[in-house]
Amino acid sequence: MSWAYGGADEADAIRVLHRALDLGINFWDTAEMYGPFTNEELLGRALQGRRRQDVIVATKFAMKFGPDRQPIGLDSSPAHIRWTVEGSLRRLGTDSIDIYQLHGDDPRTPLDETLQALDDLVRSGKVHYVGVSNWPAWRIARALGRSEVLGTVRIDSVQPRYNLLFRAFERDLAPLCEAEGIGCIPYNPLAGGLLTGKHTPAEPSGRFTLGTAGPRYQDRYWHDREFATVDEIRPLAEGAGVSMAHLAIGWMLAKSWVTAPIVGASRPEQLDDAVAAVDKPLDPALVDELDELTRRYRSSDAAR
Repeated sequence: MSWAYGGADEADAIRVLHRALDLGINFWDTAEMYGPFTNEELLGRALQGRRRQDVIVATKFAMKFGPDRQPIGLDSSPAHIRWTVEGSLRRLGTDSIDIYQLHGDDPRTPLDETLQALDDLVRSGKVHYVGVSNWPAWRIARALGRSEVLGTVRIDSVQPRYNLLFRAFERDLAPLCEAEGIGCIPYNPLAGGLLTGKHTPAEPSGRFTLGTAGPRYQDRYWHDREFATVDEIRPLAEGAGVSMAHLAIGWMLAKSWVTAPIVGASRPEQLDDAVAAVDKPLDPALVDELDELTRRYRSSDAAR
């Protein structure tokens, strides 16, 4: 997402993606909304010269755009689904999408119609699995029930916001994922960069993150409480001999309901923390300590 909004050089972005593959990071997540459309095109070009089967490609859809390419609302109707998948396939330069995710919940379209349309895509081979992003647990449970009744494809993955500073996901969606065998691919594991420990309250918040996501992430995390928590976490990372980013990603990887965190990188070397978190898991006692230290962020009151 940051490449779509941050003006990153395409050659640098492709170098990051190819370095990720060399390191064994083979799950790429994008969305038609990123740009919009330009991020899918970027990944399509990055796939050229690489074996398609070496990469798990996930994208997100359901947003409608106006003439100025600005989002104007969600549409998960069958007609829109049939139209939008063709655009994503073309931009990605592939004949199938591994995980096709609804980018938000469209309450105006009956779930049955959406599930039937997605089932058609899976049966045609254009999509392998179906997921959702930013859906509440009750709505996913409803969709699971309807797919069982209808005999259609079901929701197999969820993409929620989740990190040490935002843990409301654990209250209902995490147990649902475990009970139903749903893969969890959380975004924002570093809280927009705050959990790297590189930012200070005195720093201009405009440097906090890139592009149009900036105001949203600043509103979520640029607060005294979050900075104070980061300062409490910092000595735990130092004591464990790992970076703050390693600590934050390692904590997430220790959770049984997490399949693969979605990390962002603007330079190849920024992938090192993600790889280190896999190769050097955190001590369970440290995970417990982080759980206790950030427990207040499980409350719905912590949501912004």
